Amino acid sequence: MKLKLSLLALLLLPFAAVRAQNWGGGVDDELVHFGFTFQYTGATYKVKKKANWRDPYVSNTGRGTITDSLNAMYGKSSPGFGIGFVVNGRISNHIDLRLTPTLVFTDRLMEYEYSTARIPAYNPVFNSVEKKVVATMVEFPLGIKIKSNRRNNFRAYMLYGAKYSMDIASKKKTDDSDKDEEYKLLKNRKSYFSAEAAFGMDLYFEYFKMSPEIKLSYSLNDILDRKEVNPFNNPIDKLMLRHVTFSLFFE
Repeated sequence: MKLKLSLLALLLLPFAAVRAQNWGGGVDDELVHFGFTFQYTGATYKVKKKANWRDPYVSNTGRGTITDSLNAMYGKSSPGFGIGFVVNGRISNHIDLRLTPTLVFTDRLMEYEYSTARIPAYNPVFNSVEKKVVATMVEFPLGIKIKSNRRNNFRAYMLYGAKYSMDIASKKKTDDSDKDEEYKLLKNRKSYFSAEAAFGMDLYFEYFKMSPEIKLSYSLNDILDRKEVNPFNNPIDKLMLRHVTFSLFFE
């Protein structure tokens, strides 16, 4: 009797393994499938400064010296969040093509620290000024997903690609035409391209697949809007943007 039960268990083992492999609703076998994502992101400016970035800012409108000399200028990390969709195309057992259009709400922060050794001619002394850029981005990341072999209900992957980002924030938020130079906003370009790399894991549940992922994005071009000169964009030679994003994908 024990021998018969052992033989029966041995025969049923391959069927149990097949069923375990089918967890995830068979999503990996579909030529094209869809999903959605939630994201938490941290944005940081990477600043290339001009050779004379420390110099006090002198007004172009004849108002004289506006600020003291700069002691420091740097980007600060700021959180944001996003929601989006997944369109996944299967190329082979180990390669997918992924498009993940996403709506991202994020802030970007720049800190300016000024010297107090000399009082500006027309304004109170600036010790430290934080400039915030509020952005509502529509992003279109396109990437190649390279997957490992599946081990039961786990699979690791890496992703490489690029994305196009476009700011859809209203003009009212960036309208500073009625402000003096020392109160102007730090403005970014409305659109830019970024290179991306990510690492993640596919975790298979009975009817769906969940994938936690960490991704690094870096803008490929200068994102500083130079339509006008003010104390906050004048010391900057080039302004890049880095994002570190944690995502949960459900497919």
